[in-house]
Amino acid sequence: MPDAFIFDAVRTPRGSGRASGSLHTLSPIDLGASVLRALRERTGFDRVAVEDVIFGVGDAVEDQGANLARSAALHAGLGNDITGSVISRFCASGLDAVNLAAAKVAAGQGEVVIAGGVEMMSLIPIGGTGGPWGSDADFNTLTNFTPLGVAADLLGTLEGHTREQVDAFAVESQLRAARAWREGRFARSIVPVRDFNGVSCLEHDEHMRPMSTLETLGKLKPAFADMAVKGGFGETVKRRYPQVDRLSHLHTGGNSSGVVDGASALLIGSAKAGEMLGLKPRARITAAANAGCDPCLMLVAPAEAARRAASRRGMTLGDIDLFEVNEAFSSVVLRFLSDTGVSHDKVNVNGGAIAMGHPIGATGGMLVGTLLDEMERVGAATGLVTLCVGLGMGVATLIERV
Repeated sequence: MPDAFIFDAVRTPRGSGRASGSLHTLSPIDLGASVLRALRERTGFDRVAVEDVIFGVGDAVEDQGANLARSAALHAGLGNDITGSVISRFCASGLDAVNLAAAKVAAGQGEVVIAGGVEMMSLIPIGGTGGPWGSDADFNTLTNFTPLGVAADLLGTLEGHTREQVDAFAVESQLRAARAWREGRFARSIVPVRDFNGVSCLEHDEHMRPMSTLETLGKLKPAFADMAVKGGFGETVKRRYPQVDRLSHLHTGGNSSGVVDGASALLIGSAKAGEMLGLKPRARITAAANAGCDPCLMLVAPAEAARRAASRRGMTLGDIDLFEVNEAFSSVVLRFLSDTGVSHDKVNVNGGAIAMGHPIGATGGMLVGTLLDEMERVGAATGLVTLCVGLGMGVATLIERV
């Protein structure tokens, strides 16, 4: 089957996901169109037949609903011939879009597919699509439903993490992200966002707090303690994990992923497409994998997904040079490190979602681009992206630099 190559990757800066955020006055189709236009300007992809635009959207409702990918493509002026579709797997929606695009190319179902994602959390809150999880009492009982933050505290409790450990990880994320921006490590991929007058709205990740210290983070109150107590989820945890006498409420707004707006897009295609466009491929997508875990704990599947992806290339995780593990919460990445034995020196070397934010549907595409840029910067051969996912899932993608 044909190889699926990455020819380019772009992303917007992440804007603060509140009404005061720099991207809040725009619409999701504006963000989607901005990365599509930038990708077209950089690659000239419309000189060949683009099979599809696939966007991950975590909460595809209201302004993010009704097939945002097709709407954004039309809004970007790509023409009526380019179709679009949306895929949703919560936090891994954007990575699923990348994997699906690669699969279509590898299966010969198109020479070029664009993948990425959009999420405007300042407009649509996480969980905005509703559904039975959290609202259906029978389903909650059957699955031992716990909200994400409570699950993160459960994970930290089971792992024996301390508040100082999770805060220290968050401080390091901030320091790494600040260094990456200072040294221009994101410059190749960042697309400044402009309004309809052409005025720049945002050129820099807005959520970062580079002055964070153990002392300042230590003053923040736990974010999910009331949810566990007043919502009764602490009792759910004890029923599922009777060894947990008391939850350690470790996670705060300072050591959890930031709520932000953003978009990403990657040009994925065959070798033939590269020849037609006069583009050299930057990387090959060589494997992808999914894994499931207990939905009550929900956040521990990235390690298994990563192992499965590596094994499909006859590799172990020790063979891989660099990793991007989404920083949904500090305990998620700390668990990945202990579960796999991978050194933190290889993981999220330019910071992560704790520092820069996690625009749900866009994050997977952003992480692939960030990983590829870093692989090229240091001359690494292989890299892997993985994210934890609500309802107890993990998704991983392995790429090899060309």
